[in-house]
Amino acid sequence: MITRVIVLVIDGLGVGALPDAGEYGDAGTHTLSHLADAVGGLHLPTLEALGLGHITAIKGVRVMGQPEGLFGRLGFLSKGVDSMAGYWEIAGLQTDSAGPLYPDGFPPELVAVLQQTLGRKILGNRRASGAAMLREYETAHLASGSLLVWTDGRRTCHVAGHENAIRQDELFQRCRDARKLLKDRWGIWRVSAYPLTGDAGAVQFATHSREFVIEPPGQTMMDVLNRAGQIVIGAGKVGDLFSSRGFTRSIPVGPWTALFTEVTGMLKKAPRGLIVAGLNVLEPEAAQSAAALHDFDRRLPELLEQLRPGDLLVLTGNHGQDFTKTDQVATREYVPLLATGPKLAQGVNLGIRASAADLGHTIVEALQGDELPVGESFLNALRAA
Repeated sequence: MITRVIVLVIDGLGVGALPDAGEYGDAGTHTLSHLADAVGGLHLPTLEALGLGHITAIKGVRVMGQPEGLFGRLGFLSKGVDSMAGYWEIAGLQTDSAGPLYPDGFPPELVAVLQQTLGRKILGNRRASGAAMLREYETAHLASGSLLVWTDGRRTCHVAGHENAIRQDELFQRCRDARKLLKDRWGIWRVSAYPLTGDAGAVQFATHSREFVIEPPGQTMMDVLNRAGQIVIGAGKVGDLFSSRGFTRSIPVGPWTALFTEVTGMLKKAPRGLIVAGLNVLEPEAAQSAAALHDFDRRLPELLEQLRPGDLLVLTGNHGQDFTKTDQVATREYVPLLATGPKLAQGVNLGIRASAADLGHTIVEALQGDELPVGESFLNALRAA
């Protein structure tokens, strides 16, 4: 009987384009494979042992004869490609609207409202990654105090400001206000706020960002499990992406290494329920991403050793983020599904799941919550014969 579930979601860990990826301009994307090719192969023995090599071909990752975990791929049926759509579908909520498109940045009317709400002029206003914006506009931002603003081309507005230009609490409050004003007329569901730190030439994103997101427009596994009396803990940006609804406790965003340590320690404190951690392991550059994944793989055995009978550990992603794409925004990809736990089955192929909601459905069934309206459970496959 499963009494505790730990889900580690690595941001952007894609494993191949979804069938409809072409509609999003993402045909041929494959975050993990392209990363491995770029660095001459990845060395991930822990993930390899769990069955990663059975999911897709990755240079340097072997196909093990007897994997210690269960393996498969999760797809997404929700419209849109971002953390909201990914996490919400994992939690059993599919969205039918991708929202408006902003491939060339936001229109002047939206910019005017945004500048008034932020209390400052803005720089950028284009589809880009945060790393690209910082490289291009760092000097201008430090000189003018104007805030950096960019978009994923869809329903998210990203805002960044140096601590010398705007206090962190003011940045967060103004971004919270902006999200409320931009939702109805322009379809912005999420405003992400990023404090910046460091001196000229070495400015970087601080570890404590915030996400201001509309409440999920339907029931999620967090709601169901909360009503069932389960402990529900979110670590990283997870709580923000659900507006903290259904969570017993939320641990704020920090370095993925610190969050990983927090989750490992939490296993001694939370005897039952659900722990979901969002880990920003991948970096803008291929070499940095590979090094971070190697570090994650080295740390994973420490967590595995803490598991006890009744535990289920799941490793997955929320979307892809293929670094070979020029703008390096989220890409429409499958994500890995790796599952393990003492007394659970081993070496079982869970197949290609059409919807990530299958994971939420499985977790809710395992923890004895009310059935979610979407998704198909694979709980029976987890049980050892």
